Amino acid sequence: MAFAGTKKVTISVSGELLAFADRMAKETGSTRSSFISSVLNEVRERELERLAAEGYRFFGSEAQEFAAASGCAVAEAIGEGYDEHLQG
Repeated sequence: MAFAGTKKVTISVSGELLAFADRMAKETGSTRSSFISSVLNEVRERELERLAAEGYRFFGSEAQEFAAASGCAVAEAIGEGYDEHLQG
């Protein structure tokens, strides 16, 4: 099944990989193209997750510092009555 933006390409793979792709496509009830596309999509998703995790690690401490500073600023702007309001 072709999706919008789908492109037809020619690639070279070893006979062993082609046989594997054909066998897996048959086992999953899909076509060779669908199987290869799904595998590439899984690899892309893992890479995006890896990059997101790396970004969180890199910016995590900065975000915590900003949250702490923002919390103090909000508390100062709202004033002492805010704590009493939360306690009901």
